[in-house]
Parts: sequence; structure tokens; C-alpha cells
Amino acid sequence: MRVSRSRLLRLLAGGAAAVLLASAAGCGDDAGSGGGKQTVTFLTHWAPDQVKMLEDAAAVFETTHPNVDVQIRAVPFANLLSTLRTQGASPSGPTIASIYDLWLPELVRDAIAAPAPDAKAADLKANWPANLVEDVTKGGKAYGYPNEVDLYALNYNKKMFADAGIAAPPATWAELEADAAKLTKGDQQGFGVITSWPAGVVHPFLSLVASNGGQLLNGTTPQLTEPKVAAAADLYKRLVDAKSTVATMGQANANTTGPYLDNFVNGKTGMIIMANWWQGSLKQAMGDKYADVGVAPVPVGPSGTKSSAISYSWLTMVNAKAPQAKQDAAWEFLAWLNGPESGKNGSSAMADVLMSMGILPSRNSDLKAHEAALSDPFLKVYVEQLPNATPFPTVLGGEQMSQAIQKHVEDVVFGKATPAEAMKAAQDDAAAALQKANP
Repeated sequence: MRVSRSRLLRLLAGGAAAVLLASAAGCGDDAGSGGGKQTVTFLTHWAPDQVKMLEDAAAVFETTHPNVDVQIRAVPFANLLSTLRTQGASPSGPTIASIYDLWLPELVRDAIAAPAPDAKAADLKANWPANLVEDVTKGGKAYGYPNEVDLYALNYNKKMFADAGIAAPPATWAELEADAAKLTKGDQQGFGVITSWPAGVVHPFLSLVASNGGQLLNGTTPQLTEPKVAAAADLYKRLVDAKSTVATMGQANANTTGPYLDNFVNGKTGMIIMANWWQGSLKQAMGDKYADVGVAPVPVGPSGTKSSAISYSWLTMVNAKAPQAKQDAAWEFLAWLNGPESGKNGSSAMADVLMSMGILPSRNSDLKAHEAALSDPFLKVYVEQLPNATPFPTVLGGEQMSQAIQKHVEDVVFGKATPAEAMKAAQDDAAAALQKANP
């Protein structure tokens, strides 16, 4: 595996935004919607190695589509949505964009995301899991190709567990608390949480909620004060009070890097709930000590019956503001890029890119093509847990709702509010965010 998303911000920090799509703003002779060679720009947040893989794939596509020129443009993850918002509405903006599924409702509402042509929608329905097709479908229309699917599991340090006399990872919340206490000594914390990053805060928290039989929404109504949800906030409070969780060790810088990662890498965090895509970062940062990393399902809460992690996905969409000829070329490229003829040994080229980062591909045939690699001890647990995953709801206002929940979960972790106070405030703020987005 080459470079994970957590490293990309280090590689692309600073001046990367300057190479954005400013160069795409004047694409020359294909500015109109007529014939001639079409320049299709593909906006992504991936690191240089993955950009090179996309460029190589585009070069192969162009050999059979000489009237299409595919150009890859990369920006830091933190700038991706803002770039799409500011430039996507322009006909000279990006033609294709890689987006987080939570952003799709807004982009559909603002007529930036183009619905897939009928043939491409049929391709999606035939070759992707139904829940992922549903994830990219709004108002009965599909709006892009699902690429990656990510979910959470408990990552733990096997050496630290052995040193503490713990024979197996915790399967329940009670075991998690007991093990965290045994692992906590000196500058080590038993259980790490993430702060300063919405998804890093909210997704692990809600994975514990889902594993306790709770849910974030009932329809469009937040459930944050319900007992099965509030219990997760109580768990965090108990871990902090026991000093098994140290809030200051969990900071995330630039979303996907920072002390939370460093403390796990350096053997100062015994266990943490984290997504599959950070495998590449762990391998790179830990070297031989990566062999100490174990993976287990999210522990089940006292009201739960099975482990269930939050999942989310990414997709590639086409800009509805682009000239029609560009849109047509973009859909053809995406169908090819996500199809089994574009990659190696029955894999799509897109899946080859994802697997280079330790990210799970989503096309049915890609999961089969990469079956051996997905049996890797780290990834195997994530793959096995996919059927039990709880998708984070993709609704208008979902991003703002997530940011509201983040603040109040952090208030519990930093001791600024009691669990009951924090969940009541989170309930009110989440409801207000959804109402504002859906007047």
C-alpha cells in the first residue's frame, strides 16, 4: 500500500491549492458544448502517487478515445468542498469531482451534480451493492459512481495488550473499560478518542451508539437524548474520569494527522476506534512495529446485540454546469475507470488506486478481484463487518449536524459539560441544523 489519506495533507499542504482548477478555467477550444476535443478535468484530494495512477489510467483511456483529454487536479482534502462550491457552478469549473457522500444532497439541491445517464444508472444498479447505489441516489436519480466505502473498527496495540496481561480485545463496553484501565500507566492512555475533526469525533462515537442499539436519526429527527445514544456519552465521561482517556492526546491536525495518530503509532494509546483507510499511515509510520496492530469489531454496548460501525462512502460525480459534450465525455471516462476492463486482473483502475491506499473498493467485481488482498489481517475485519455497518445519513444539513455533534461530544471529553447537558445541546443544535437546511 502506498500513501494514505492521512499523509496527503502533509504532501499537499501549503501551495497545492494554487494548482487547483485555475488552469482549467481556460481550457481553450472545448469551452463550448459542440464537437472537437473535450478536456475533462478531474478534481481529487489524493496524494501524488494516486494522482499519477489516475493520470496513467487516463492515458490508457485516451488511446481509445482520442477526442478526450483527461486532466487530474489535486487539492488538499480541507479545500475540496470549498473548491467545488466556488468553481463548480462555472461552466469552466471541474468536470468530475471526487466527493464525500455527505456533500451530495447540497450539490444536488444547487444543481451542481448531474444525474447519471440512463445507461450509467443501469450499470450502477447491476454492479454495485444496493445500499451504495441508494447512497448516491437522490429523488430517484443516481448522481455518481460509488468508489470507496469506509467504516470503523477497534484498532489496538497487541504488544501493549500482552504487556498488560490482556489476552484478547474487548468485545463489550464493560471489557473496554476494564482493559483501558489496565493499559493506562505513565504517559499511556488505554483508550484514545479524536478531537478537532468532525468525522474523527462523530463517527467513532456513533459507532459505539450503533453497537449499543441506538441511532442518530429517526427519519429526520435527531435521537441524541435517547438512552441508547446518551449511554455512549456516559461511557466517554467514565473513561475520562478514570484517566483511561486523555483528551489532549486526541487532537487531529489538518483533519487526518496529528497527536491522535502519533500517540497510537508511538505506543502511547492502547486502542482507538478508527477507519480502514489509515492502514497506509500506520504501515509507513510504524515500520516493523506495524506487526503490533490488531483489529477487532467495535465493542457492543449493554443495550446492543451486535457490533455495528458507522460507514460512509465517496463517489465521483459530474458537474451539471459543464457543457453537455464535456459531461458526456466525463460519464464515459467514469464508466470505463470504474469498469473491470480498465485495471489489472479483472479489477477496475479505480479499485487499483483505492487499494494502493488501503481503502475498500465498492464495486462487486472489485471486491472479488482483490479478495486475496482484502484478506489481509488488518482489512479482513473491516470487510467482515460491512454487512453490519450503519451508514451515516446523507441528508441536507448533515454536515452542519455532524459539526454540531462534534462540539458537544468534545465538551464531554474536555469536561466542559455533563453528558446529559451535552446531549441535550447536541439534540437542539442538530435539529436546528436540519431544520435550517430543510425549511
